[in-house]
Amino acid sequence: MSTAEPKDAKTKNTAAKGAKTKNTGKHGRRGGGGGGTPATAAAAAAKIEYTLHAYEADPAAESYGKAAADALGVPHERLFKTLLAEVDGRLTVGVVPVSANLDLKALAAAVGGKRARMADPRDAERATGYVVGGISPLGQRRRLPTVIDASVSAAATVYVSAGRRGLQIELAPADLVRLTGARLARIARG
Repeated sequence: MSTAEPKDAKTKNTAAKGAKTKNTGKHGRRGGGGGGTPATAAAAAAKIEYTLHAYEADPAAESYGKAAADALGVPHERLFKTLLAEVDGRLTVGVVPVSANLDLKALAAAVGGKRARMADPRDAERATGYVVGGISPLGQRRRLPTVIDASVSAAATVYVSAGRRGLQIELAPADLVRLTGARLARIARG
């Protein structure tokens, strides 16, 4: 994962709460640099519209996702967390709202598996190239089977990690599904 700051002055100063950088897709990039992660590079390469939202990440937060939603003033149902599980021994990505938990049985069923358990965080980091708390469903080191909770379709845009703590990417649900090659299923509970 690249931790280098973007070179563009507009993007470089986005550590302040709620700072934004917008990519306008077909019309070219505004704010430059794309945020400097594989996730933002994947979004820029796909020429989709997205907005980056930087915030001050709390390394001691009990829930990185809820802390991000609160810091950005975003409803918890619109900010999605990326979790990795082992389904029948194969790493699988589950993307659910931060307001919910991942239903492991539903995730397994969605990919045709029988048993699922949460992946070891070190395995998740190795497979994705991101650190826990900053794992993005976009631009992962290895393309893994991905399932996004069906509730993603309820909003015009949603937020997911942009590949590092303190940076979220806002994009259309259809673009998220397309870029991850995900299937939609009801995998959230609570």
